[in-house]
Amino acid sequence: MKSIRIFCLLLICFVSRAQTEKNVDHQNLLWTRYCNQLTINNKWSVHTEFDNRVFLKPVEENLYLIRIHGRYKINNNFDVGAGFAYFSVATQDPEVTYDFKIPEYRGQQDITWKQDFVNFTLNQRFQVEERFFHNTNKEGLLPGTTFYWRFRYRLQGEYSCWKKESQYLKAIVYDELMINAGENVAKNTFDQNRIYAALQYGVNKNIALELGYLNSFQQRASGVDYFDRDIIRFSFYHKIKLKEKHKVQTN
Repeated sequence: MKSIRIFCLLLICFVSRAQTEKNVDHQNLLWTRYCNQLTINNKWSVHTEFDNRVFLKPVEENLYLIRIHGRYKINNNFDVGAGFAYFSVATQDPEVTYDFKIPEYRGQQDITWKQDFVNFTLNQRFQVEERFFHNTNKEGLLPGTTFYWRFRYRLQGEYSCWKKESQYLKAIVYDELMINAGENVAKNTFDQNRIYAALQYGVNKNIALELGYLNSFQQRASGVDYFDRDIIRFSFYHKIKLKEKHKVQTN
């Protein structure tokens, strides 16, 4: 019993100390992105994403990215994907800017499980990333890259508010946890947690618009410095189906 009390006391002291050492930087950003889904057939599709992220106070470029990955539908509940992303990071602090941008090259693989109910869809995704950051200092880019693993788990819910023919409105909420790994990770095994809420409006069967709020709480490499980011995200979704085009040509 005594040892349990000592352990609890030490745990409380550790947590209190960790909390006092935190240096949290609050930031506001706007993320805008274009997402294209090219459906090849009932099993295969190619997804392309262009994303631009900007600080709002003051207005300053954060980064832009290009992502492309292929997806294979195993059945109505499971699909898998693999692809590549390129990031160009201008700065992580709008008060500090440089004359160069830092590239990141990222491979990714994921498996997604989806379960449909009457007006609700539950979605879980587990994703692995291989991240290669170009080496740099305050003066510019250096030769070589630094490698990290990152593991992501996202739990997402989608509620259908209404649907009429090819138009719809649905609410989306999710929580995503990200963990770093690898020999180059010293003090920030926890990378970040993202909480997101949005409304998505289907204009027609090929185009949808989404507006949402995302909070990202991210630990930096020091282990005591954090970003607490309030993010407004606007997304434009565009679907193209090759199978339908082939059908039109054969009729």
